[in-house]
Amino acid sequence: MQKQFREDVGKRTVPPEKILEKLTPGMNIFLGTGVAEPRTLVKSLMNADAGNLQDLELSQLVSLGDAITLRDHHSQKYRLKTFFSGWEANEAISEGLADFIPSRYYQIPRLIESGQIPIDAAFIQITPPGDAGYCSLGVSIDAARQAMAQASLVVGEINDRVPRTYGDTFVHVSEFDFFVQSTEPPIYFDRWTADDVYDRIGAHVASVIEDGSCLGFSIGPLYEALSRHLIHHRHLGIHSPFFIDALMDLVKSGAVTNRRKEIYRGKSLTSYAFGTPELMAWLDGNPLVEFQGTDKVFDPLQISRNSRYVAVLPARKVDLSGRIALHVGKGNVGSGPGEVFDFFFSALLSREGRTIFALPSRNRRGDPNILMSIRHFPNPFGLWESVNMIATEYGVVSLTGRTVRERAQALIDIAHPDDRSRLVAEAKAERLLYPDQIYLAESAHLYPSEISSRHTFREGLDVRFRAIKPSDEENMRRLFYRFSDKTVYYRYFTVIKVMPHSRMQAYVNIDYNRVMSVVGIVGEPDQERIIAEARYVRAPQIPEAEIAIVVDENYTGSGIATYLYKMLIRLARERGIKAFTGEVLSSNTGIKRVLEKGGLTVTATMHHGIELLRISLDKNTAG
Repeated sequence: MQKQFREDVGKRTVPPEKILEKLTPGMNIFLGTGVAEPRTLVKSLMNADAGNLQDLELSQLVSLGDAITLRDHHSQKYRLKTFFSGWEANEAISEGLADFIPSRYYQIPRLIESGQIPIDAAFIQITPPGDAGYCSLGVSIDAARQAMAQASLVVGEINDRVPRTYGDTFVHVSEFDFFVQSTEPPIYFDRWTADDVYDRIGAHVASVIEDGSCLGFSIGPLYEALSRHLIHHRHLGIHSPFFIDALMDLVKSGAVTNRRKEIYRGKSLTSYAFGTPELMAWLDGNPLVEFQGTDKVFDPLQISRNSRYVAVLPARKVDLSGRIALHVGKGNVGSGPGEVFDFFFSALLSREGRTIFALPSRNRRGDPNILMSIRHFPNPFGLWESVNMIATEYGVVSLTGRTVRERAQALIDIAHPDDRSRLVAEAKAERLLYPDQIYLAESAHLYPSEISSRHTFREGLDVRFRAIKPSDEENMRRLFYRFSDKTVYYRYFTVIKVMPHSRMQAYVNIDYNRVMSVVGIVGEPDQERIIAEARYVRAPQIPEAEIAIVVDENYTGSGIATYLYKMLIRLARERGIKAFTGEVLSSNTGIKRVLEKGGLTVTATMHHGIELLRISLDKNTAG
């Protein structure tokens, strides 16, 4: 049987020139996408000058290869029609050498199937046929099946370097009219280099992705960096438009099992693969990766069936209200807001889904990416009010449920330190921040991001710890109002009923050279609450600091105060502080027990019912 199929294919295998002879003016020719572009046929068409090759239309979903190298002298021969306005196709579209069809990817197969986008010929790259006569469409599925069904001339370009993939990829040799033997290698892409900035962005994004989440990837340094920081996660799922080398690494690490997905369980689902020869070899015959058409992979209703779907999306600019400008040109791998919307909506519809836009705080030219307004930038993303989170190399912030003023404060915290003073001034001028808003510019470069940690306490209580930020003002204010009068009195030695903006903002805007404040946080990243705070304030001229620790009364007795106390001890020692001092009411037995668990010698002197404490940080004086 295999011999019969080989002979049949051999009889219908012709030189590219024979295929071009069958074309007539005005025909619309569908080309395989991206890596699956039939390069031998495309190059033959570009180099041919026969009289019948006039006024042709080339339709391609994503244009990354030879088909977009159009020049003015080709305009009488053919024009490219693409659904993709990013990458180098953007230049061809801008110069009027190619036509852009705005459409959602999941709708394109239906447009072709209905004849709304007519297809007269289909040039498809395929693998050699197997024993049963089936070829694989390889690493690009998109709408090839629908195009083949509509075309009166279907040509398969056989390339033995294309991986044989699983999913909706198999087509029988009987579905082709002719075959051409490829003389060109597939299009390969080098891995993107992720520098230190993107590595830090990837770490911040990974920190808010929960185990069991389902992810979509695209192309670029953001995703290279992100995959490195996800390798210790568990039971991740993949439902992604693009499968890249970084995803291969993630699957190999064991972090991806796809066991918690609702559709295509156990499989990483994708439509396209872009990457190195190593990736293509790994995909060959790999049952862990399922290739399906764009009508299934890009459909928001299909994607959202997966719980905890996380859409990680690159942004070009963000303003202080949370509005976003997307990339244009070669920096844009998607075809504009349409495809971003598909995966954005998928996350919104998914149970416990989340959207994260990520970008460096400054671009390659050193210009700020977080601005007062993005009003004049192209390619805006409209649903700014529904954006969950934004990440830069300086952190990740949640915008959900926050006022515009709170958003501005949070985004200033993750802007480049040298841009923050200007942003505060601009936000004050626009009345986005309070006119009396405090900002300590000299502290911008001093924020101790390295002290972040996470700890699980009794009964599975998971608490994240980090240094306090100016944008914690509202969260700290809410913590204060949860305190009882007794707790407030223990902390401040007086009855305080009100904690207005003027007082709280001074509390959260600190000089990290003199003050260290660590907060404990619980809850999902977009619903986080501060439940504890510990701080020391360094004394002038001597290496001593006064300490204070407070914990939400719903969490007392859990060990959080002891954890924070030991954390302050370590941080103080690292910064050259030799002793802690403090004042404790004699009736405050809770804080006394915490100090005892610290393992240090505590000396107490009574003064008018208040115990004056001194705690040596010398390791040789431990109690």
